[in-house]
Amino acid sequence: MNVRKHGLSIGIQRTENNFFLTLKAVGKLTHADYETITPMIDSALGVVEDPKVRVLIDGTELDGWELRAAWDDFKLGLKHGNEFEKVAIIGNKNWQELGAKIASWFISGEAKYFEDEAAALSWLNE
Repeated sequence: MNVRKHGLSIGIQRTENNFFLTLKAVGKLTHADYETITPMIDSALGVVEDPKVRVLIDGTELDGWELRAAWDDFKLGLKHGNEFEKVAIIGNKNWQELGAKIASWFISGEAKYFEDEAAALSWLNE
C-alpha cells in the first residue's frame, strides 16, 4: 500500500512582541491542512498587539497545493501580511523561488528564497 503524507508542522517561539514561526510543508497541501493550522497561527498572533513575525518555511518536501488550499494560503498571507517582517522559504524547486517573490507583494516585510537552511536562518537573524 502506498501512503502519501501531506500536511504542515508548526513551531512558534515568542519573546515579548517578537515571534519566530517555523513551518514544514510536506506533500500536496489541502484545505483541511489549513483548517487545522490557521486557527493556531491566528490564536498565537491575536493575543499580542502589533506582533513582529519572522518565518522560516521548509518547503523541501512540498509538492504543491490543492486549489482551495492555495486560496487558504493566500488569505492567511493577506490577514497577517502586515505582521511579517521576514519570510525565508527553503526549497529545492524553481517554482518555490517564484513563490517567494510573489509572497513579497502581499506582506509588509521581505520574503526570500534559499536552498540552504543555515543561510536562511542567518538572514532571518540579521
